[in-house]
Amino acid sequence: MASEPVIDVSQLTRRFGAKTALAAVSVSVPRGAVYGLVGANGAGKTTLIKHVLGLLRPESGSVRVFGKDPVAEPVAVLSRIGYLSEENDLPGWMTVGELVRYSRALYPGWDDAYAEELRQMFALDGTARIKTLSKGQKARAGLLIALAYRPELLVLDEPSSGLDPIVRRDILGAVMRTIAGEGRTVLFSSHLLEEVEQVADHVTMISEGKIVLSGPLAAIKESHRAGGRQPSLDEIFVAHVGRSAAPPADV
Repeated sequence: MASEPVIDVSQLTRRFGAKTALAAVSVSVPRGAVYGLVGANGAGKTTLIKHVLGLLRPESGSVRVFGKDPVAEPVAVLSRIGYLSEENDLPGWMTVGELVRYSRALYPGWDDAYAEELRQMFALDGTARIKTLSKGQKARAGLLIALAYRPELLVLDEPSSGLDPIVRRDILGAVMRTIAGEGRTVLFSSHLLEEVEQVADHVTMISEGKIVLSGPLAAIKESHRAGGRQPSLDEIFVAHVGRSAAPPADV
């Protein structure tokens, strides 16, 4: 059904001991959207993503992905998702080419031509061993694997870790727009609101496990216009939360 959201989270609550990681969180991600989940580190973004992937079971509330429970039907859900985490653990002993060939065997929908196009776009040497790659190169390799079987839903948890600003803007933005342009859906989390502002259609701000603001990016910015000036997403976040999502720069 075209109108059915790809992700439908309703009143999701999750605690870890005395800490409430998510408090009655509801999120609906429409098909074809580039959906930014923004907040400081520790706000609850990764916990929410783990529920979407079926890695955590809701204490209360519900999670549906493609209309299915990801905990009860993990294969049906995960076979349609591409995922890249900040940790991005890749086998260091493999070369980039071996990683591509290994991954190809796991996914029936693998697109060899697209994988090669991505390898060239990301300037990855097929003969280089993963353990010799820089953090940014490893992030590119992980993104290649997540994209090359053309998943219906791409989930990126802090995908810009290790990427310099120019690469973030040119590569990640272009990839996200391409995916959404094909009717695929992107959910990505970030504490870098300037980056989110460049690529997202819809934004949900989360702080201490609670949603503080959610809606189409254009509508959020327009509703905060003051004196003819439209504030940045970071300024809007600070106005609602009281501090920036990004950690202070090292001195």
